[in-house]
Amino acid sequence: MLYKNKKFFIRTYGCQANIRDEEIMTGILEELSMVKSDTIENSDVVILNTCAVRENAEDKVFGQIGDLKNLKARNKDMLILICGCMIEQKHILEKILNVFPYVDGLLGTHNIKDLPTILHLFKEDNKRYVCVSSKEGEIIENLPSSRLETYRAYVNISYGCDKFCTYCIVPYTRGKERSRNESDILKECKDLVDKGYQEITLLGQNVDSYGKDLKNGTTFAGLLDKVASLNIPRLRFLTSYPSDFKDDVIDVMAKHSNIMKFIHLPVQSGSNGVLKRMARRYTKEEYVNLVNKIREKIPNIEFSTDIIVGFPNETYDEFLETLDLVKEIHYTSAFTFIYSPRVGTPAAKLKDDVSYNEKVSRFKKLVSTLEVDINKIADSMVGKTYEVLVEEISKKNSSLLTGYTENMKVVHFKGDKNLIGKIVKVKILENHLYALMGEIVNE
Repeated sequence: MLYKNKKFFIRTYGCQANIRDEEIMTGILEELSMVKSDTIENSDVVILNTCAVRENAEDKVFGQIGDLKNLKARNKDMLILICGCMIEQKHILEKILNVFPYVDGLLGTHNIKDLPTILHLFKEDNKRYVCVSSKEGEIIENLPSSRLETYRAYVNISYGCDKFCTYCIVPYTRGKERSRNESDILKECKDLVDKGYQEITLLGQNVDSYGKDLKNGTTFAGLLDKVASLNIPRLRFLTSYPSDFKDDVIDVMAKHSNIMKFIHLPVQSGSNGVLKRMARRYTKEEYVNLVNKIREKIPNIEFSTDIIVGFPNETYDEFLETLDLVKEIHYTSAFTFIYSPRVGTPAAKLKDDVSYNEKVSRFKKLVSTLEVDINKIADSMVGKTYEVLVEEISKKNSSLLTGYTENMKVVHFKGDKNLIGKIVKVKILENHLYALMGEIVNE
């Protein structure tokens, strides 16, 4: 076999969908009898799995590609492949082809299945290959997969997005919404349960629209109900779109105790004017009403969100509306970003009269406002006992374990490393804002 015992290294940037893509690529390469390497330096095949959501992510990738030049010079047989969302953008594709001649292959988001073909072709004629499909094609099931973890798994339920928010590149890089067949998803989830996995996260750019394209009555609520009934200890889902979040999903969440009472519900802005310019299909009032409706049905529910500051022409008053929303919702956590224009999106063409310094100032005010509630919620957890999924030995203190609660709070505590991958009860002792200290409760 051409690649038997050859070493490969994959570096992934971006979201959970990219992590799942890495698992599939790893499975494909291991089927070719290749061996995963922990370091990039001694690898025969290096794959950069890229993200295009923000400029910062792209800059990191370009920096990494530049660093690979010296490695390639020392090891001319090393193959360098770039894949993921960046490759789906024509201007970036052309930049890589023109500026980095030592990159051997480019693979689009719809072409992971073609990875073995590219590797074999390269061995045959030593040419550079570009494999980027202009159309999504059918969903291919049963591709090899090698899970990165043995206790927590991401399961794709759909791919792509049809919303076309004016700032977002995802519909252009991931394509239109395509739902997997319910039976294939349930089979994958049951297999994970049978293998002893403790947590499954159902993935989609917009999970709430799952099944619409199947046109057979399949809904996200129905799928969620069936997966929860498989008795996975913990079940989550990402990501929800506010105006598509229906009552039947709320009912299913209330019905099953193993569905985590924690929802990531991106709002992006608290200003109706900004939401309209973003082409988000809801108002601030509709978002607040949805949150209140969910809380009425599930009193212990908690929320995280995404917020963008400095969207083109965001006035200070519009920014203050976002702060007002934050104070009203009381988020447990949030992902906050300074607006980053993406070439090819409608928002990138908008005139922007907000200076970068002003954007940074607003960003800092947003974070400090969010931290008030984040800190209060963490304070309220001190002295109480929570179930924690143990994730790893702490990166900062090897004498501690690290895990996370149902509401995604990171907890550090002393314990045996054999507990990794298990759910244990931990009493919270201290709040350090973005991490908690605790101790295992022996029953």
